[in-house]
Amino acid sequence: MKKSNLFVQVALSICFIAVLCSCNNCSKNDKSKIAKNNITFVDTADATNNFYDNAETKELPMTPVTIAGEVENPGTVDFSALPLHTVIVKESALSGDSNKFIGAYRYDGYSLYDILNLIKVKKANKKEFDSKIDTYVQIENAKGEMVNISWGEFYYPNHLHEIIIAKSVMRIVPSKTKDLWPLPDACKLIVSSDLLTERNISAPSKITVISYPKSFKTVRGMKPIFSPVIKLYSENNLLDSFTKNPKNIIEQTYPAIFYGRGRGIHSTEPFTGVMMKEVLAKYFKITQENLRKGMFLVVAKDGYRAVFTFSELMNRNDQQEVLLICHPEVKDNGIFKVFPACDFFSDRAIKGISAVYFSDSSK
Repeated sequence: MKKSNLFVQVALSICFIAVLCSCNNCSKNDKSKIAKNNITFVDTADATNNFYDNAETKELPMTPVTIAGEVENPGTVDFSALPLHTVIVKESALSGDSNKFIGAYRYDGYSLYDILNLIKVKKANKKEFDSKIDTYVQIENAKGEMVNISWGEFYYPNHLHEIIIAKSVMRIVPSKTKDLWPLPDACKLIVSSDLLTERNISAPSKITVISYPKSFKTVRGMKPIFSPVIKLYSENNLLDSFTKNPKNIIEQTYPAIFYGRGRGIHSTEPFTGVMMKEVLAKYFKITQENLRKGMFLVVAKDGYRAVFTFSELMNRNDQQEVLLICHPEVKDNGIFKVFPACDFFSDRAIKGISAVYFSDSSK
């Protein structure tokens, strides 16, 4: 019994010493604090190689968010059931003829992908076109600010969960200048692929699901899907038409693994074309209104169509551009098609394009 008691006493002493040492280590590294929500600690001493944990995290008050529009189950978002995601952003805004840098941040929050994951979309044009790629969401706040985001931007991209409603923020502080960028005071919509971050509005409170309100006859199985011309419209006003790509724009070649959501692998051949944004820049200016609300609908001869937002085409910071490809010699599925390098799936790579429509679509 005495040996047993002695053994217990020794074991307890070892545990006590271990705890004491651990506490001492904590006190030596008192600049590193345990934080909430999967952010491990505040590394002010550069103890790790992570650049995005070096400052305090500020919690942002959440605003209740309702979901409405073309859905079977509208209601209020239950954020408590959703996982957190992290994005890093260099925020900037339009300022006259130039751009104004706001700051660099790490945001943690809930992705639009997860927020809408269990929503059952009830498209107004389902009988005509049942795919969701002509669908978008309008996100607004109590101040009346509104932005549009295409369905493809958050369900089709190569990098998922990069559009979030942020519940916390941390400055990414330059090591030499120690600049302390201004911090928001409320939760915030963050679209991390935008160059000019005009769509990053504060305290979003409503998400409305909408299918693009323009009707086209859809002809399944049309062969060939051929249009010799693309007509470019602003709303319903014809701006121009194209029978070939502009000669003054340099062609780009993108290596690709072309993979469809339904049929799987299509090809591993590269795509060569001109950047869609360079074709459209002549007709549409970069304004706050266009960055926030502008949308393009790309329509094929057979009625197949997809929505791209203005920011998605004209305002990317990741160089995953949308190409316009022209093959005048192709009489089957020709002569124009788009290749969205930003997408994982090929569904929005529309062939036999006959028209492109622009709208600022604010309900």
